[in-house]
Amino acid sequence: MSDRLDFIIKTKEDLINAVHRVGFLPLFRNSLPGFSVEDHVDPSVWFTDEPGVWEWKGPAIQEAGCAYGKFFENKAAFISAEWFPDFANYRRDGYDFDARFDDELASYKDKQLFDLLDARAPVLSKTLKRDGNYKKGGATGFDTSINRLQAQGYVLISNFVYLQDRHGKEYGWGVAEYSTPEKFFGDAFTSAVYQREPAESYQRMLDYFHEILPDVSDKALRKFFR
Repeated sequence: MSDRLDFIIKTKEDLINAVHRVGFLPLFRNSLPGFSVEDHVDPSVWFTDEPGVWEWKGPAIQEAGCAYGKFFENKAAFISAEWFPDFANYRRDGYDFDARFDDELASYKDKQLFDLLDARAPVLSKTLKRDGNYKKGGATGFDTSINRLQAQGYVLISNFVYLQDRHGKEYGWGVAEYSTPEKFFGDAFTSAVYQREPAESYQRMLDYFHEILPDVSDKALRKFFR
């Protein structure tokens, strides 16, 4: 394991610095040993009664200016602004969403949700579900579509918003706020995302992962990126 992964997360600032330092940082343990927030977090800030990583996710996204979403192995990860254009280019295979749909590579359900989200972004998940009629007897497949759109690089989580009771006290786990990379990052993303061939973006990421995880096999890294 490289020096880039030699850190401990004890504060929100540590989490932000880790995202900048590594570029790609899954939240939970995954198929790549030692490659997650969970692997590097102080136990005192990992799902305790005190504010910790879970509460820092939204501020970290906003302050680090990074992408967050279910990007690898259907698990959440942070990706820095520097690396997200390559990730999105590879996963999109060079298509913007309309072109993907026109070539019959995206489902109508995904198209409906993407258009709804794109028109409202940034938008809370509960607003998307309400406006898209995702309820019993209404539209189906919200979780499947939103997760696929994240994995394909068309959607990210831009923040977590906490609901408040009548006394103004926050409660709950935080409601995901969704956006598109185009709206979250702006020109810095749109001018870079299709600059390379998708295969070149993939190779750049693979080479970088070999640097930071030198003991992990090429096969394991390629599986992780699928």
